[in-house]
Amino acid sequence: MSIDQVSLGNTGLTVSELSLGTWRFGRRLVDGTERYDEEGIVETDEERAYELLDAYAEAGGNFIDTADKYGDGRAEEWIGNWLEGRDRRDFVIATKIYRPRRENDPNARGLNRRHLRNQIDTCLDRLDTDYIDLLYCHRYDDDTPAEEFMRTLNGLVESEKVNYLGISSGKPDAWKIAKANEIARRNGYEPFTVTQPRYSLVDREIDPNYLPMCRDYDLGVVTWSPLAWGFLTGKHQRGDVGHDDSTAIEDSRFAERYLTDENFDALDVLLEVAEEVDATPAQVALAWQLHHPDITAPIIGASTVEQLRENLDASAVSLSDEQFERLSEAKTVSLG
Repeated sequence: MSIDQVSLGNTGLTVSELSLGTWRFGRRLVDGTERYDEEGIVETDEERAYELLDAYAEAGGNFIDTADKYGDGRAEEWIGNWLEGRDRRDFVIATKIYRPRRENDPNARGLNRRHLRNQIDTCLDRLDTDYIDLLYCHRYDDDTPAEEFMRTLNGLVESEKVNYLGISSGKPDAWKIAKANEIARRNGYEPFTVTQPRYSLVDREIDPNYLPMCRDYDLGVVTWSPLAWGFLTGKHQRGDVGHDDSTAIEDSRFAERYLTDENFDALDVLLEVAEEVDATPAQVALAWQLHHPDITAPIIGASTVEQLRENLDASAVSLSDEQFERLSEAKTVSLG
């Protein structure tokens, strides 16, 4: 098993076509609800995190995705510890800044200059590194002028704390990213060169406008939740009323988004193709993105090394043009 390498947009970086997501690292749960204190059950503990990182690296993986929020900072710390004794240059580390770090401080969140400058040093300390390969804004900040945060982000690049800039998004607001990049172009600032949207066979909101914008700006597209919170693994059936994984968002939100007749129709197509190519549904769902001309690298997560290796084996799944199109058309995409 060896992961193929791809170009990351127009950055000049070469990364693994499957990125390792670390959002479960150090995440504490109480009755399925995330906690940011010392109570609760740790979903992926430090020992398991190192096992997953080892397995990913052994498979040739080099693209590690994290955030200052994950595990309330533990994910970054554990990655930094793991990198000790390894050649830092062998890995492309991506982290994110946006989320509030002190709940009662309105200035310790978002993309305002103070928060960005303070938090980048915190991220560097936790990761025990001199630079971040790719810094994402975890969300677009409507409360901070784009001119301000693009100028501040440019300063982080000029100071050599950050090499490239990206933006993650919960909503497919293509025009906002385009606006920020036009401000950067006009002022000679470093632009966003990578985006991180939600995308899967059943999450297709970015098809009509967002992906064309990424093509126009030659942006790398690193997708999150490519398995639709586990829906595309095939473990759900029509009539299910919630999610059987306590690590997911609340059952009601999962059910509303994914347990629909339209999505189960798409899942039926996925199961057919999986049988045809002798692969698991999860592997085919990932392979569909690996064959997609607009997608750079889906982010995969895993609770166990066995699950991680299964997902990494998606690199070996070959889809015919007909199978790719059948999967692409399994769910109707609104152009409205």
